[in-house]
Amino acid sequence: MPREKMSSCRTIVSSAVAKDRIITQFPPPYHQDATPYKTLSFHPKVKAACAENRTGRVGLKICKAVIVGDVAVGKTCLVNRFCHDVFNRDYKATIGVDFEVEKFSVLSIPFTLQVWDTAGQERFKCIAASYYRGANIVIVAFDLTEEGSLLNSDAAYTEVETRAMVVANNLGAEFWPTSSKSGYNVQDFFFRVVTLVFDANLQKELESSAAPAKQIGTGLIQVQRENSQYFEKKRKAQCCK
Repeated sequence: MPREKMSSCRTIVSSAVAKDRIITQFPPPYHQDATPYKTLSFHPKVKAACAENRTGRVGLKICKAVIVGDVAVGKTCLVNRFCHDVFNRDYKATIGVDFEVEKFSVLSIPFTLQVWDTAGQERFKCIAASYYRGANIVIVAFDLTEEGSLLNSDAAYTEVETRAMVVANNLGAEFWPTSSKSGYNVQDFFFRVVTLVFDANLQKELESSAAPAKQIGTGLIQVQRENSQYFEKKRKAQCCK
C-alpha cells in the first residue's frame, strides 16, 4: 500500500513537468572524444532506485548551474533559448547576475535546475566569484567566431578550477558547440548536464544511505568495584545525617 501511494505522488509531480523536460534515456555527449565522462547509461543502482522510488532527498534538491565567460559571448542568449525558446538580436548586458529555474522529470523523479547567468564585465568579476559557492555545474561559454573570447575563457576556466575543484587533481570539461540563434544543440546540451548531475548525485545519495552508522566509543560503561563500594558508603552516610 505505501508503494502505491508513493507511485501516485510521483505521477502527480511528473505530470506537472512540461513534456519537453522529461528525460527517460541517458543523453550521449556531442562527441566521444570531447568528454571525460565515458558513461553511456544510467548507473544500474540509479535505475533500480528510481524504479522503486528510493531516491531519498535527490528529488528535493536544486541543482545549481553557473554560466561564466567573456562579455557578449552569448551567455544570456543561451539561457533564454533553453528556458524561453527565444532569441534576441539586441545585446543587453547582464547586471550582476540573473537566474532561471527549470523543472525536470528524470526517470520519473522530479529534479530542479537553477541556471545562474553571470555578468561578463570586469567590474562584476569580484562579485561573480561568490556565485560559485554551492554550484553543481560550471559552464564556461565562449564565442567560436571571436578568438579573443576563446583566449579569455582560459582565465575563467582557471578560476573555476581553483574555486570549484580545489580538492580535485584535474577539472574535466565536456565540449558542446551550440547556437542560440537556431537552437542547435541547446536542449541536448542542457539535458546532458542535468542527467550527468542527477546520476552522480543519486549515486552519492545511495552510497551515503548504505554506509554503516559510525559508532562512537565501545558503547559500554565499566564501573570499578572499588569505586562502586565507595559511592555506596558515601550515600548511606548522607542518609543518616
